[in-house]
Amino acid sequence: MNLASLRAAAALAIVIAASTGAAQSGPAPASEATKAGQSATGRGLPPEGARDAADAARGFLAARKEPVILAANGKPVWNLDAYAFVTGPAPETVNPSLWRHMTHLKRHGLFEVTKNVWQVRGFDVSNMTVIRGQTGWIIIDPLTTVEAAKAALELVNATLGTRPVSAVLYSHSHGDHFGGVRGVADEAAVKAGTVPIIAPRGFMKEATSENVIAGGAMSRRAAYQFGAGLAPGATGQMGSGIGMGLSVGTLSLIPPTDTIAATGETRVVDGVSLEFQIVSGTEAPAEFNVFIRPEKTFLAAEIATCSLHNILTPRGAKVRDARAWAHYLDEAAIRYAPQSDAVISSHCWPVFGRAAGTAWLAAQRDNYRWLHDQTVRRMNRGETMAEIAEVLEAAPPPGNAAEWATRGYYGTISHNAKAIYQFYLGWYDAVPANLHPYPPVERAKKLVDALGGPERTLALAENAMAAGDYRWSSDLLQNLVFADPANPQARALLAASYEQQAYQAESAIWRNQFLAAASDLRRGRAPTAAVQPTDLIAALSTQELLDSAATRFAPERPGPRGITIGIELTDRGEVAGLEVTGQTLIGRVGALPEGAVATIKGPRVMLLALLFLKQPVAALEKAGLQVTGDKAALQALIDNLDPMPQGFEIVLP
Repeated sequence: MNLASLRAAAALAIVIAASTGAAQSGPAPASEATKAGQSATGRGLPPEGARDAADAARGFLAARKEPVILAANGKPVWNLDAYAFVTGPAPETVNPSLWRHMTHLKRHGLFEVTKNVWQVRGFDVSNMTVIRGQTGWIIIDPLTTVEAAKAALELVNATLGTRPVSAVLYSHSHGDHFGGVRGVADEAAVKAGTVPIIAPRGFMKEATSENVIAGGAMSRRAAYQFGAGLAPGATGQMGSGIGMGLSVGTLSLIPPTDTIAATGETRVVDGVSLEFQIVSGTEAPAEFNVFIRPEKTFLAAEIATCSLHNILTPRGAKVRDARAWAHYLDEAAIRYAPQSDAVISSHCWPVFGRAAGTAWLAAQRDNYRWLHDQTVRRMNRGETMAEIAEVLEAAPPPGNAAEWATRGYYGTISHNAKAIYQFYLGWYDAVPANLHPYPPVERAKKLVDALGGPERTLALAENAMAAGDYRWSSDLLQNLVFADPANPQARALLAASYEQQAYQAESAIWRNQFLAAASDLRRGRAPTAAVQPTDLIAALSTQELLDSAATRFAPERPGPRGITIGIELTDRGEVAGLEVTGQTLIGRVGALPEGAVATIKGPRVMLLALLFLKQPVAALEKAGLQVTGDKAALQALIDNLDPMPQGFEIVLP
């Protein structure tokens, strides 16, 4: 999970932290069609089995006495009991498979995995793995926020005895696996070399840059993916498929002191022998798995969890390589699982036993390989991504029928088949009518007119709703809302259609997206602002910052063109320049431009205030920024930049 997800899900985490765990009354009950669908889903589920329930509970040692974790200012960061309502039979408003999943996923506390290996689960969307070293605790993946990580470590020390943290490992470059590092590690000790921080090669580049350019769009879309603003409940948010939700608090980052480049590399960390498997390019662009050799425990990080993962996340990201993902799972199943007494993950609960762990990894390998190969097979026969997704979703591989972890609680067959198609061929299906279609609003207006006008379109949607065909009703109604966003009947009916689809969804994040859309239609979108954690901003390269600013340059506005601006960053010893062409803003690091019309000189925070907060040049001069040359031209350039993204409409035009 990346930085954009963390920023956008902050509102969700606040709701979770403040929640009492009581079920929230929804705007509408389950319809008869939804009830029938839930019943059919329940009848089609595989046998419950005993493994998941036993493995999720095994090794429990202690829970935190106070369920609400608070920040230093007294604000809630996380509520461990937010999902206490998940007990007993599934309500009609929750897919029975997802409800069953949450009964296991909601468990929280400190759990013993194997001798000298523990996990803190349920304190965040991710798990914190703890290994006893010779002198202290080796921490793998210190959660999302400082406050959650600190609370997790406090539970460890209170239960197992107080010890210092002797090392930290980041399994991969998503913020929920490193953001809490300052809650467990002292940066001075890291800099002194007494506490190593180990990460996969390329970690810093990927951790800081993955969402710099597209962060605005990803943040808004992630608010839908994680159900920002939705309270947990039988008609509300039901986790995220691989965890309950995201803690909200302080994100931090301490750069690694050592990196792993290849599978088979080993390190002896505080007396413990660790072997690494590089799996970069799968769930994260920089990622490794860890074999804890003395304790025969294999951490599969995030390439294997209790759910099918995303080849392309709904929030948006670069498409992942499903074929490589399957190869890495195959390697893990052959090389590491047969010698591991437990296979653990950075989300969800472990699998115990060598045969069970090997079979669990092999089933997930087969799932990704089947998705890849069958998508490509049909793609090469001329089927489009939508056609492929429909066929594969309707007939999942029979070999995985009894393995719950291959089900789509997070990623889905439908979404992933389309992602694999996109990986190879892109969005275009080769049908010329789709080469240059009308944009959504104009197309919607033409479509509504062709259907006979708003009243006729609404009547068709009502008929579809009455028949329980919510896919078709939402298609019709979304076009009607785009054509006439002020139409109250269309908005209300579309919200109701999305709501029923949410109730039926097995995927927690599909449920979140449907419910978030319904909320926007009924109550309007809450304004949001992107917030960049200080540590991550500090770690960004100046080139990435300049490139990000260039994506907010508006060439249609009047302003200076054909000029250059010089930049001297006194705290970093860097020089750079900005060139304003007729239509672009180009940043270059390494030299001051000749003939610059203006030059700014000061610490990098001043550059951030100028380019990202759009603080007036005159105000920054008073704060200490040195500006020489044409100050009016510099200010005109700043005026040509869009403000930082504040969110945008999704289900409204």
